[in-house]
Amino acid sequence: MRLIFVRHGEPDYAHDCLTPEGHRQAAAAARRLSGEGITEIYASPQGRAQETAGYTASLLGLPVTTLEYMHEIRWGGPDIPENGHPWTLGSRMTAEENFDYSTRSWREHPYFRENAATECYDMISGAFDRFMTDKGYIHDGRHFICRAEKEETIALFSHGGSGACVLAHLLSLPFPYVAAVMPYDFTSVIILNFPFSPGSHVFPRVELFNDTAHIHAPAGPQFQQKPD
Repeated sequence: MRLIFVRHGEPDYAHDCLTPEGHRQAAAAARRLSGEGITEIYASPQGRAQETAGYTASLLGLPVTTLEYMHEIRWGGPDIPENGHPWTLGSRMTAEENFDYSTRSWREHPYFRENAATECYDMISGAFDRFMTDKGYIHDGRHFICRAEKEETIALFSHGGSGACVLAHLLSLPFPYVAAVMPYDFTSVIILNFPFSPGSHVFPRVELFNDTAHIHAPAGPQFQQKPD
């Protein structure tokens, strides 16, 4: 199974929709994705993700299935700096504090212990494990037991935050670390490949990350500064 993650196009956050540039990006992403052999399309319930997914769905003649839990995450909490913004805090932990993720739990760090982002991470991780089980891949520690009956290519249109939660969970990486070192642009394409080997233990391979060749001269990763 191949999972293709696509971040929404440039948004008008206030109205939860795409800007004119975001529509251009979404159309370009659809053309880019047309040759990937996509069999199913899923999207966050929010307008900017739905609009982005709509271009690919229309081009391929496929329906969009909404995954309610893939909405953008919340963040913040008592006495947490930067309003609890996980990208800023993840960068601070990694660059300024040299936080040792191998021996310390990111969940117990004051930035994340009572941060709403951690609660969202747990909710999304659990829900996505159930999604993977439905697709024939049972999460078992750092790998998956393949029970799939066929090969699929699934596209998921979502957000910087909820997408980072899924990537961190599937790749067994600390969430703040992923937020800090694996940012991605609007309509970027990320592909994880889960080997089709029924009855075997498998793990995801990163086939592609932050591909933005379909939108010329990307401005670089931009993150929502206020939670929805």
